[in-house]
Amino acid sequence: MPTYPVSKISTPDKQVNVLQVTDLHLSTPVDFMSDNDSSDHDKPAIYQHSFEKVLQQALSADMRCDLILVTGDLVNKVDPVIYDHIFKVLQATGVPFACIAGNHDVTDEIDSHLPFPQRTLVGRSTDPRLLSQHIIETDHWQLLLLDSSITGKVAGEVTPDDIDWLCKRLSACDKPALIALHHHVVPVNSAWIDNHMVENSERFWQYMAAFEHLKVIISGHIHQEQVRHRQDVTVYSTPSTCYQFMPNEDSFAYDNDALPGYRWLQLGNNGKVASWIERLDT
Repeated sequence: MPTYPVSKISTPDKQVNVLQVTDLHLSTPVDFMSDNDSSDHDKPAIYQHSFEKVLQQALSADMRCDLILVTGDLVNKVDPVIYDHIFKVLQATGVPFACIAGNHDVTDEIDSHLPFPQRTLVGRSTDPRLLSQHIIETDHWQLLLLDSSITGKVAGEVTPDDIDWLCKRLSACDKPALIALHHHVVPVNSAWIDNHMVENSERFWQYMAAFEHLKVIISGHIHQEQVRHRQDVTVYSTPSTCYQFMPNEDSFAYDNDALPGYRWLQLGNNGKVASWIERLDT
């Protein structure tokens, strides 16, 4: 079984193949929908098992997986039993892994059947297994993991302490760097979800401008595939392992035609990165 959390990875070819999965939104069995109920607010239950299916499909591919990164919203409602299950499934893969928090990991949404703006938000404690300011060293890369969640809120933040930690780490090590966090740090042309991105993203980018070796940022939260660029950094957002949101919509909407997905990142021994999305087979 891999030691958790992983802090160092070395491979024979010095390349690291990373599997990013995000926004699992797993529920306890009592939250499962009935066979006769298929309303939109029960979508988390519809895809209850797609996390395991995603892992099975990804890890059966003809490609070595060196690291699994889970970038937040592991649960739909905070419950230690659900985290126990997720960590058991991840440990069973035999692949080193690391998990960070999303908004649903620190905030329960009450009355989820109501329209999004009408839901009540209740702050919850973060499961201690979810990482913050965590470093994973590889032969040619450094991976910097942040907890961007704010207890009791949907939006995120890279705190002043996080920025200070990033600056110190990026100043001390000139390896190509990847930052992983839950909330997106560039707008994605959907007003409703852009209202809940990293709130101090401009300040974050101001500080990151000093570091040319920051190459990649990955996040979840938006439940869709996006690739954007800022300050010569490639910014990837990744589909959920469950339900997807409609892109380029100013109001909340599901994309009922988009299947659960995951992202591969190949971190090359030359400082280059290749990345693509796979979708769950039907």
